[in-house]
Amino acid sequence: MSAPEPPGETPAASAARDIARLPPAPAVFQVEVGLLQNFCEILYCPTTREAAVVDPAWEVDRLLREAKTLDVRLSTVLITHTHNDHIEGVAELAAATGAAVVVSPREATAIRRVAPAVGTLVDAVDRRDIAIGDCGVRVLETTGHTAGGVCYLGDGFVVTGDVLFVGGCGRTDFAGGDTAALWRSLQRLAALPEETRVFPGHNYGATATSTIAHELRTNPYLLCQTFEQFRALRERPRR
Repeated sequence: MSAPEPPGETPAASAARDIARLPPAPAVFQVEVGLLQNFCEILYCPTTREAAVVDPAWEVDRLLREAKTLDVRLSTVLITHTHNDHIEGVAELAAATGAAVVVSPREATAIRRVAPAVGTLVDAVDRRDIAIGDCGVRVLETTGHTAGGVCYLGDGFVVTGDVLFVGGCGRTDFAGGDTAALWRSLQRLAALPEETRVFPGHNYGATATSTIAHELRTNPYLLCQTFEQFRALRERPRR
């Protein structure tokens, strides 16, 4: 089994398009919530104080307090994927703020299920720029952990959800998982500028954040030279 690149699109070529003309970068505030070591990020525009929160699942009251402390207004929810531990707080947060929810159209049904009263859903389609005040982030389609997984690329950082962890990567044995798709997604992330800071969806590594350069040197999944090596490592029996 192989996982070829889409015709005419190498990781390097994809990365060049991914980073071209990025919006100004929002500031990033990272907070760990819940019992599953989830990370949420509050991304905000220093000028307008508009803000987005990534994957609110737990401790929504705390996220709202953090936003108040930062003196920002949460107007957007960014969803990397719709596993329960990343979306359980969407309804509560949207009700409190009126925020629009950005999610892959492949996984929008899950948001409607847990948060039927959300007024605005925005499609997280590949390379779409999402405004956060005068700043913004770009959607990168990174499937494999789920069928509609995305990352959010800012100028100098990337929020990776459960696709890429510090020292690890997402599982593919859940519904919608696809090892070949995850391999391609990781190759896409690995081709970003090496100084790009990585903000993962869980605090599973030795540090809370990392860089693409560090992951290329140390992450066993990014050290795989072929898809076959990656598949053997990712699909090895779990203890």
